[in-house]
Amino acid sequence: MDNQTMDIIAKAFEQSAKLVEEKVDTQLSKLSEMDEDDLERLKERRLEALKKAQKQKQEWLSKGHGEYTEISSERDFFAEVKESKKVVCHFYRNSTMRCKILDKHLAILSKKHLETKFIKLNAEKAPFLTERLHIKILPTLALVIDGKTKDYVVGFTDLGNTDDFSTEVLEWRLGCADIINYSGSLLEPPTKTQRSGAKFARVEKKTIRGRGYDSDSDSGDD
Repeated sequence: MDNQTMDIIAKAFEQSAKLVEEKVDTQLSKLSEMDEDDLERLKERRLEALKKAQKQKQEWLSKGHGEYTEISSERDFFAEVKESKKVVCHFYRNSTMRCKILDKHLAILSKKHLETKFIKLNAEKAPFLTERLHIKILPTLALVIDGKTKDYVVGFTDLGNTDDFSTEVLEWRLGCADIINYSGSLLEPPTKTQRSGAKFARVEKKTIRGRGYDSDSDSGDD
């Protein structure tokens, strides 16, 4: 690397450091200009935000958030989606192994994402709902926001088409639908947890899928 290139890189670093320093100085200047009343108001706002967050958490817990629970009927489904703003409902069948795989991941995510209610319903006990929601493949996740089904995760197509997908990949897929508060990048699945050979279908944010599920390769999965 020649001297000219080194000088260019050094100047770039110097400019970057200067910008960071100026930003920090600005923040420190604002703090130094605040009097005791300003600092007290700032403290009060932060405490109020913490109290509000704690109150919201308690409200979610009182509604059964934080647990992955089974409901017994279609009537229960309508009650759940009416009570909670965001609901993930797993339509399953006892004899389908992939449903059991999904259960494991949903149990983990239910404890992590208190903002969303995670439930499961035996599809064989919900003929009206499965017909109304065009559920033809199990497992299927119905993602419900404000009482309306906004998206579906059908089989494992969106999860890399493998039984060995990670909890993080399912979390990413749910984040794409805005059904959970996802802090990672939605542009692509979490690369560190992808299994070798996994193939992901392109997922558009808030994709609404309702028909044509019988074309999925898992349609006969028992």
